[in-house]
Amino acid sequence: MSTLRSILCGSGSYLPSRIVTNAEMATRVDTTDEWIVQRTGIRERRVAAEGETTSMIGLKAAQDALADAGMDASEIDLIIVATATPDHTFPATATQIQAALGITHGAAFDLQAVCSGFVFALATADKFIASGAAKAALVIGAETFSRILDWEDRTTCVLFGDGAGAVVLKAGAGQGTLADRGVLTTHIRSDGRFMNKLYVDGGPGSTRTVGLLRMEGKEVFRHAVVNLAETVRHTFSETGLTGADIDWFVPHQANRRIIDATADKLGIGHERVVVTVDRHGNTSAASIPLALAEAHKDGRIKRGQLVLIEAMGGGFTWGSALIRW
Repeated sequence: MSTLRSILCGSGSYLPSRIVTNAEMATRVDTTDEWIVQRTGIRERRVAAEGETTSMIGLKAAQDALADAGMDASEIDLIIVATATPDHTFPATATQIQAALGITHGAAFDLQAVCSGFVFALATADKFIASGAAKAALVIGAETFSRILDWEDRTTCVLFGDGAGAVVLKAGAGQGTLADRGVLTTHIRSDGRFMNKLYVDGGPGSTRTVGLLRMEGKEVFRHAVVNLAETVRHTFSETGLTGADIDWFVPHQANRRIIDATADKLGIGHERVVVTVDRHGNTSAASIPLALAEAHKDGRIKRGQLVLIEAMGGGFTWGSALIRW
């Protein structure tokens, strides 16, 4: 039976040029390189330059993805930007990228699910394409988290970085089987009861300010390992697959210990896990597309391989997607 699939035909990325090492962080707050690496696996992160906005870095990642796909921007009729750090309260950052690409048709909007944003955006774009409502989509994760950090809070400021990643999805025919190329399954979840475990303490509707990031690290860690394993098990139950069938596991890059613990729970060998957290830090919605682009460009991820992605973010939100590259 023929079915429409969202085929991932291009990936791209952009990282700000400024690198902030753990040694530099130790001059700002009471911490050490050893402490940060031991607890998170992070050695450095990127920080956007003054005036370098989320839309700017998202645009660069989008252009890189279009070039990788060999497509012109005029072929895109849907843009979804996953971000928790938009340029403005409104309009959507996606519309600014749309204009910069010279696109005057279709739809462009932002989606906010914090670190799970890219998974949520991919799932949304997949539904547009599978229903025939869109033919080609740019799904972008772009963040300038450095703008919402409390640089005196050593428990959070060492964790995050800035960057953007993007993928191009294009409608293609499939047979409705796991052998099809494209997005095969998506699962997204949320539970607002845990808002105070990971949140920003401001917003236009409450404090009229941007606010700063606050987090209960131990609680987030505990929920992350459980929730991420749960959403992937839904994928395995639905498809009949196991961890042994996955060619590449590309998790949200929040913490190396969470990544390793989740892979172990799912029976996925560490040699099949794409890790960038050591060099990027936690780039929230940008972390998965950044990691996908890196592993695709260096030749690890190849056409026809099964790629599993997953993430958890504030809210709590969490989700996963299975893609045949």
